Amino acid sequence: MTLSRFVRTFVACLLLFASAAAWAKPALWVVKDADTTIYLFGTVHLLPNDTDWRYPALDQALAASDSLTIEITDDDPVRMQALVLQYGLDPAHPLSGKLSAAENATLAKAAQTVGVPGGVNTLQMMRPWLAGLTLAVAPLLKAGLDPAHGVDKLLKAQMLAAGKPVNGLETAEQQIRFLADLPAGVELEFLRSTLRDIDKGSAELTTLIDAWKHGDVAAIARIEDEDLAQHAPELYQRLLVQRNQAWATKIIAMLQKPGTFFIAVGAAHLAGPDSVQAQLETRGTSVKRLP
Repeated sequence: MTLSRFVRTFVACLLLFASAAAWAKPALWVVKDADTTIYLFGTVHLLPNDTDWRYPALDQALAASDSLTIEITDDDPVRMQALVLQYGLDPAHPLSGKLSAAENATLAKAAQTVGVPGGVNTLQMMRPWLAGLTLAVAPLLKAGLDPAHGVDKLLKAQMLAAGKPVNGLETAEQQIRFLADLPAGVELEFLRSTLRDIDKGSAELTTLIDAWKHGDVAAIARIEDEDLAQHAPELYQRLLVQRNQAWATKIIAMLQKPGTFFIAVGAAHLAGPDSVQAQLETRGTSVKRLP
């Protein structure tokens, strides 16, 4: 296992997609005390326009909720472009100077294969983390999948249309810096592993998508979390565990306020032994999965 697992994990958390299926039923959990109800829902963030992922229990939970909390709310295109310029570009140190001749040839081929706009010249000015992420995401965008139709975006639009507030657990800058602040050697290996496994992501993503549609949390944990924890423990801690701990703290604070709240985060955060639910349980807060 290489750090390409981390690439796909990050994409899964931030840029996953799902294909249409009328019988899809992603997992939904609830946390309760005497006067507070909090729903937890695992999301994917890049969807074809015709994906059907809703079902009655989910619709009822949304209708009953006073507000929605998602990972970030300040991800408008202008903001994201500014962050990429700030943290993702390094034209003074092109990638060609950081890679071997063979790796540079692979980089050029990969850029052509996945359809990066501008080809390898576009990648050359990027920091390794952004080049790796671009190579992972470009095929999805090329296939016509639209971030505007991601589950979090659709939930946000629904709740705002209903006059309900939408809040963020993190900021866009925090999410960008999960990768931008990697140690230099780890960041470069992040790109190298993407190049080594450039043809291997499709089948695994398809399996992961099916697991999400069926609410198969064990499969999500097996695909996304277990290998990362075993083979890249520092990244596992940064990407999942530390964030899940921080979110659990915020959820416990929300329990101090009466009302009904809906929280939607990437599905990988709600799977495995270090999931948000597990973090809540270790702090004495019970979580129940809804049928």
